[in-house]
Amino acid sequence: MERLKVITYLKEFVSPERYRLFEEKLAERTRYASVLIENVYQSHNASAIIRTCEALGFQDVYVYERKNTFSPNDEIALGAEKWLNIHKYNQQQHSFADVINLLKAKDYRIIATTLHRESVSLYDFSLAKGKCVFLFGTEKEGLSDEAIQLSDEYLKIPIYGFTESFNVSVSVGIIMSHIARQLRQLKIPYQLTIAEQEEIMIQWLTQSIPSGEKILKRFI
Repeated sequence: MERLKVITYLKEFVSPERYRLFEEKLAERTRYASVLIENVYQSHNASAIIRTCEALGFQDVYVYERKNTFSPNDEIALGAEKWLNIHKYNQQQHSFADVINLLKAKDYRIIATTLHRESVSLYDFSLAKGKCVFLFGTEKEGLSDEAIQLSDEYLKIPIYGFTESFNVSVSVGIIMSHIARQLRQLKIPYQLTIAEQEEIMIQWLTQSIPSGEKILKRFI
């Protein structure tokens, strides 16, 4: 069934103001840049990452679970996850290389956030070279050796004090805030395609309507 017909039907169940808000937020959503979180386990960090990505307009969050489960806390995330597409993988079912290959098949550059010898400063990083996924690792160890080896490029946040690193959720906030600003300043075509906007609009409308899944199935 055509997506526009579904949207026309579902929008009758929400207020005009809410539908306009969805349109406004969708116009600023992007898949030009995304994040991949490797093995983050602390609930408050998981929640802060989700909340930050949603607030900055990044539609996708990729999660790879090794030994740890990625479990956001609703009180901290404030429901941000329902507006995103969260893609979760674990090492029992997928190798890390599988996930990286999936992202590369979508034409993403794989950017490890690490103090690697080849790391460039966040403020010297080129977004214009193409789409990118930023990899962030665990609270204590950072990214695994495998993640670093499978990455295409390396990125670091300049540090001017004695502390050698940032908390992982703070790192996500600093980097993705800068990226969101750069996308707009450099006039990079970051917006979703019309088809992607329509798919997400259906997703948002369905979850915003009481018994939305049943209503959608009945219409289809």
